[in-house]
Amino acid sequence: MTIFKDILCAVDIREDCTAAIERAVTLAENNQARLTIIDVVDRIAAGIGMPDGGPISADLQSEIQATHVRELEKLVDSYRQRIPIKTSVRNGTCFLEIIRQVLSDGHDLVIKAPEKLAWLDRLFGSDDMNLLRECPCPVWLVKPQEEKPYGRILAAVDVDDAYPPAERNTRHTLNQQILEMAVSLALSDFAELYIVHAWQAIGESAMRGAFMHTPEAEIVAYVEQVRRRHETSLNELMRGITGTLGQDAAEYLNPRTHLVKGWARKEIPTLAKQLKADVIVMGTVARTGVPGFIMGNTAEMILNQIDCSVLAIKPPGFETPVTLTD
Repeated sequence: MTIFKDILCAVDIREDCTAAIERAVTLAENNQARLTIIDVVDRIAAGIGMPDGGPISADLQSEIQATHVRELEKLVDSYRQRIPIKTSVRNGTCFLEIIRQVLSDGHDLVIKAPEKLAWLDRLFGSDDMNLLRECPCPVWLVKPQEEKPYGRILAAVDVDDAYPPAERNTRHTLNQQILEMAVSLALSDFAELYIVHAWQAIGESAMRGAFMHTPEAEIVAYVEQVRRRHETSLNELMRGITGTLGQDAAEYLNPRTHLVKGWARKEIPTLAKQLKADVIVMGTVARTGVPGFIMGNTAEMILNQIDCSVLAIKPPGFETPVTLTD
C-alpha cells in the first residue's frame, strides 16, 4: 500500500478548505507522516507612483502576510490536538510557491482544494492545472463539497503497448503507481474500486471508408483482435496488483474493470459520471525525458470535464521546470 511520509496541504484562508485539511490530517495520522499547511499571498505590485519594493508596498505586503499568518494559525489550531502541524505563508504566484515548497522540503504529496470558479462550468482553475502539469510529486485536488469517506474510486490506466520500449516501461510503472494509490485509498475508505482503460482500433474508420473496400468480416476480426490484446494487457496489470495485495485482500476489494472502446478523453469522464465516482486516480504527463513536459492533451481534456476530486500522478523520471528562485 502507498505510504506518504511528508504531506503538504495548500489552502486559501479566504475559502472553505475543510475537506482538504481533513483529508490531509487523516492521511498524516494514518501514515504517521509529517504535515505542513501552506497559504500563498499574492505579491503586491507597485501602484501608480509607488516604486516596486518601496516602503509603502513593502509595508502593505508585510501587513497582508501577517494577517494570513494569524488566520492560518487559527484555522490549524484545532487540528493540532490530533497531530503536530507546521505552517508556512509564502508570497508569490500560488502554484509556483507550492512547487517551490515541495522542492525545498521534499514533500511527497500535495493536497489542495480547487480554486473557486463560480463563473466557469468546470472544477479546476489555472493554478490547479499548472500544479497538475508541473508539480514533481502527486497532487490530490479535493472537491470542497466531497463526502468523507469516499464511496467509489475510479482508476484510469493506459495499457496500450503500441509505444517504444522505454515509454512502454514508463507507462507500465505509472499504471502500477496509479493502482497502488487507488487500492490504498479504497481500502482505507472501504470504497468500491473501478479500473478503466479506453482503447481504439486504429484505422477502423479508414477501413470502413469509401476507398479501401475492406470486407466487413475482416474489419470485425481486426477490431476484435485489438480488443483482445488490450484485454490481455489489462488482465496482466490486474494480476500484478493482485500479487502485490495478496489473494485475500484482492477478493475483499474485488475491483471491477471497464474495458471501454472509444477515446479516453470522452469515455473516462462519461464513466466517472455514470458511476458517480468520488475521485479519479490518473496520470497527467504523457512522456518523460524533457524537463517540464506539459500535461498530455488527453489528461487535460479529462480534467476539464470531470466534477469530482482527482489524485494525479507523474511518471517516474518527470522533472519540473520550476526552480527555487525566480
